[in-house]
This record gives sequence, structure tokens and C-alpha cells, in this order.
Amino acid sequence: MIHQLYPQVFHNYRYELNKDMHIAAAHFIPHEKAGKCANMHGHIYTVNITVAGDELDDAGFLVNFQELKKLIHGKLDHSLMNEHQDWFNDQNSNDFPTSEVIARKIYETVQAYLDTMPNKPKCLQVFVRETPTSYVVYRPKAGK
Repeated sequence: MIHQLYPQVFHNYRYELNKDMHIAAAHFIPHEKAGKCANMHGHIYTVNITVAGDELDDAGFLVNFQELKKLIHGKLDHSLMNEHQDWFNDQNSNDFPTSEVIARKIYETVQAYLDTMPNKPKCLQVFVRETPTSYVVYRPKAGK
């Protein structure tokens, strides 16, 4: 894996964990503003998830790296993003699989998992790089 620096999130937690992964996936954006991206195409996304908290679990983890990989890589790798109806193409929204929406959906999935943990870690940001020159950072609003 290429070592990369990510935008920092300033916080007061004792622990910060970052999980990197590469996800090979295809998508298309079914919207007139998408231009060439309206056609199906693929990327090798670079994803970084930042989790922080003050307490470790009974095994000494903030969160197990393997669980984050299962949640995200296990779902999205080698898939057509548009086929994940629970994440994208909701009939009542514009949740198309853009990098912005992918980052938000990863955050929502990770935070929902973290909310079940007794030590209550928080997902602080999700970084999604779609190409060598284009990336998105999603951070929840303060207090959410």
C-alpha cells in the first residue's frame, strides 16, 4: 500500500485509529450533469477511516481493524456500486454513488457499528480518493 498523508482531524480523544483500504469497484452517475461519468466505469478507491475514543474494549482495541474491513471492503470491493440499493439510488433522493455520497455512506455504516460498542468510539472522518488527483473528505457536523 502506498503511504499517504490524510487531512488531520483535531480532537481531544486519547486514541486515534486509522484504517486504510483499497476498493476496486465500478459505478455510474445517472444524472445529466455527470458527463462521461454517466457511463459505467471503474476505480481503485483509496479509503481511509479515522476513528477516535477515550476507552479501549476488553481486548485492548479501540475497534478491531478487521471489523472495519469487513464492514466496508467486504461490502464494496469488486462490486457495481449502483447495485447497493441500501446505499444508493433511493427513489426519493439523489444518493447516487458519487465520491461524496460514498464517503458519507461509509461514515454512516461505520458509526452505526461503533454505536453498538460499549466503549463508544466515534468515526471522525472518511477519506475517499477516486483518482490520483481527486478525493473527498466527509466529516460529521459537530454535535451529530
